[in-house]
Amino acid sequence: MTAMEHPVLITIRRNGFTPLGWFAPVPDDKVPEGARFVILIGNAGPDMFRRFAGERDPACDSMDAWTRDTVGHLARALDADAVYPFDMNPPWPFLTWARRGGAGHVSPLGLNIHPAYGLWHAYRAALLFPVAFDIPVQRPGPHPCESCANRPCLGACPAGAFDGASYDVPACVAHLATPAGHACMAGGCLARHACPVGQGSAYAPAQAEFHMRAFLRARQEH
Repeated sequence: MTAMEHPVLITIRRNGFTPLGWFAPVPDDKVPEGARFVILIGNAGPDMFRRFAGERDPACDSMDAWTRDTVGHLARALDADAVYPFDMNPPWPFLTWARRGGAGHVSPLGLNIHPAYGLWHAYRAALLFPVAFDIPVQRPGPHPCESCANRPCLGACPAGAFDGASYDVPACVAHLATPAGHACMAGGCLARHACPVGQGSAYAPAQAEFHMRAFLRARQEH
C-alpha cells in the first residue's frame, strides 16, 4: 500500500482536503500533549475551495469559520483532534511542522514550496491522532529553487515586495489597494504565477480573487 492509499488519507481527500504532510511528533515539535501522529491538511488546487463555495457564500462568509466546522466534523469522524493556523496567538508552527512532514522547502518568497503543488497550497488544519499510523514517510526531494537559475518569482512582483530574503508586506498591500494592483487581485499573486513548479494546481480566478481580497482585508484591518 502506498502512502496515499492509506484509509485515513483517502477519507481526508474525499472530504475535499489535501493531505500535505504527516509525522510522528517528538517533544521539540511543540505539538499538543497526547498527539502521537500529525497530519497536515489544507487546499491544493481547486477541491477545497469548490466545496467551500458550494456550502457557503464566498462573498460574505468566512473560510476560517467554515474550516473550523468542516474539519471539526472530519476530526470527530476520524477520532482525532484539530488545531488551526488561525487559532492561536502566537500561531501554531505549521511551517515547521511542514518541514517535519516532508511537505517541501522554504521558497525565496518565504512561502512553503511543495514538491507537487508548488506555491499553490495552504495549510488549513492539523489533525492530531492519539495513535501512530504506519504511513510511509514523505520525502520532499531536492529543493527546486536551488536549481532554478533565473528565479522568475523574485522579479515578477510589480511592487518589488520580494528580494529573496524578506517580504515587504506594506509595499504589497499598498500596491493591491490601487488600480495598478488589479491583475494581482483578480488573478492571484504574480510572483506565485511566475514559479514553474506546480502550475497544474494554480488557483482558478474566483479562488485566487477570494484569497487576495481576504489577504488585503486582513492587512488593512491589522
